[in-house]
Amino acid sequence: MTPTLVRQHLPRAGAVPRVDPRARARDWSEIQERMLVPLYEAVYARLDVGPATRLLGLGCGSGLALLMAVSRGAAVTGVDTSAERLDLARERLLPDGRDARPGTADTRIVRGSPADAARADAPAYTVVTAFEPIGCRAGDAEGLGELLADAVPLAGRGAAVVLAGWGPPERCATASVLRVAAKLAEPLRGAGAWRPTDRDDLERVAARAGLRPDGSGRVACPFGYADVDSAVRGLESTGLFDPAVAATDQVQVDKELAEALHPHQRRDGTVWMPNVFRYLVARVP
Repeated sequence: MTPTLVRQHLPRAGAVPRVDPRARARDWSEIQERMLVPLYEAVYARLDVGPATRLLGLGCGSGLALLMAVSRGAAVTGVDTSAERLDLARERLLPDGRDARPGTADTRIVRGSPADAARADAPAYTVVTAFEPIGCRAGDAEGLGELLADAVPLAGRGAAVVLAGWGPPERCATASVLRVAAKLAEPLRGAGAWRPTDRDDLERVAARAGLRPDGSGRVACPFGYADVDSAVRGLESTGLFDPAVAATDQVQVDKELAEALHPHQRRDGTVWMPNVFRYLVARVP
């Protein structure tokens, strides 16, 4: 969901909108990131993530999923290309500001690709997570495939690789809002535009990466916001509306996004959108 590693691998279809990356990262960290907590919890419980786990988080963003793994005793490495989100991850996980705790490999934050996280003296990872959901943006499956090509060699035989995706549009209230992004970005017609979710997206990515499927699950992840303004900021922090901003302008996107959110606004002003996300557990052969 974040403009993370997956997004960085997508070809640009038009001019990149001018945004404040620090403000965008803060909105992601403070508003949007928590929406996927049920997904993180379900995966960690299923895989029994704990002290014996060495976890590599792809597109780790501002580090909430990593923090939850650390709280279960896992050793974690987070990889991302967004400097602003990684700054927030370091605040959470490495308050001394370093990319690793002195004298230990328990927690590492790495800017770059999964290959940049490789260490000759480190044991293989037992769990690899790619929690940014695919399935609503053209080209996102291909971008995830590129990440896995770098990440899978760092994992041990039998290691779990977790992929996440949006559920069926009819079970994701946010899908109707994301169609606004598709409509506004229509002139670009390129990678990054919204697309309908395909039920086999995750399996295809796993197969291309040479992974063996080992079960899947669905998790309810409702998107809840204090008001429409918070919802607009949270959703825009995902980067899913960037092509629309590039094709039109920020004011128009803000206006039409706010209008699309009104059917989901409650009497008290809060915004509530039920969603279902899907995850696939695959194994390194």
